[in-house]
Amino acid sequence: MKQKKRIIILCIICGLTLIAFAAVMIAINRDSKNISKDDTAPETTTAPMVTATPEPTKDPHEGMVRSNLTGEYITEKVAKKRPYAVIINNIEYANANQQGTSQIDVLYEALAEGGITRMLGVIQDVDKIKKLGSVRSARHYFVSFASEWDAIFCHFGQTKYAISKIEELGINNLSGLSAVGPVVYARDYSYKAPHNVFTTGKKMKKGAKKLGYRTKVKSENVAEHFSFYEEDTDLSSTQDTTYVNLPFSNYSTCYLKYDKKSKTYKKYEYGKKHIDHKNNKQLSFKNVIIQLVKEKNIDKNGYQHLYLHKRKGEGYYLTNGKRIKITWRKSEADHRMCYYDEDGNVLTINPGKTYIAAYPTSRKKLISFKNKK
Repeated sequence: MKQKKRIIILCIICGLTLIAFAAVMIAINRDSKNISKDDTAPETTTAPMVTATPEPTKDPHEGMVRSNLTGEYITEKVAKKRPYAVIINNIEYANANQQGTSQIDVLYEALAEGGITRMLGVIQDVDKIKKLGSVRSARHYFVSFASEWDAIFCHFGQTKYAISKIEELGINNLSGLSAVGPVVYARDYSYKAPHNVFTTGKKMKKGAKKLGYRTKVKSENVAEHFSFYEEDTDLSSTQDTTYVNLPFSNYSTCYLKYDKKSKTYKKYEYGKKHIDHKNNKQLSFKNVIIQLVKEKNIDKNGYQHLYLHKRKGEGYYLTNGKRIKITWRKSEADHRMCYYDEDGNVLTINPGKTYIAAYPTSRKKLISFKNKK
């Protein structure tokens, strides 16, 4: 009996031992798994990249507006100023002594009497003008051109037709033959009269102030003329034009050559470079407009008449060595004057100075786009 109890106790002890052993093994196995998990390299957590917010690019034209004359950016203060339009003497002697002409923003050239041409220079801001001229007498179609820009019209002398046009259009003018003449103009006696009358920006402004003229431009009085590309743009044209010859008459022929380096048309007159003798710069233009206009002599003096009011016509636009055909339409009464491209849209031109030749339709066939030299 004792033997049997001993065996039962031994079996119980063995069973408990096995159970304890199994429990230990399970615990060890569980721990090893936990150790394995703990030993595994933790996942790399990538810190989010912090991108610095870039400083906004400052608009180089902030606070500026585009000039109606050149399409270039100018201050709002300058843009509010009325431009001045000045008659420039252009016979050969005067041409050889012109001063300040390279500072003109839009330059018109048209026939006067006897085959000579006269010019009208429209200037956005005359503060920069230290000497300009020589200044000569007005012709009525130049009065009309000046009115398109709401400009103060400057001249030394005039025809009866010009006086009538000034009165008709209500143009503010600074006449050298009026009481304000000595305020605005002065003769330079190193040149021959009557080709020796000059003015300055300061003098023109003083004259306008003396006569109580409005000095801020009225946008509703400025004709649309054209619009401007935002930046320099080539024409989509196959008409290469690096030269144009404009024989206004047997006496006066101007031509322009395209300069690839400056991307402008350089002006020549009387077979020579057309020079501003104030700074020895040749006149150059980003844009060239040839406005074909019907003209005729209107009296025994040979004074010209250009058919502008309530008229339309054709012409050419040149820039960056190319040209296209254009049309134009004008009405003085409602300040309308606009150029149009071949599709009938308002002409878009490049920012920069513009030369406008009011050229006779009767001499259209004499225009040449081929340099024979």
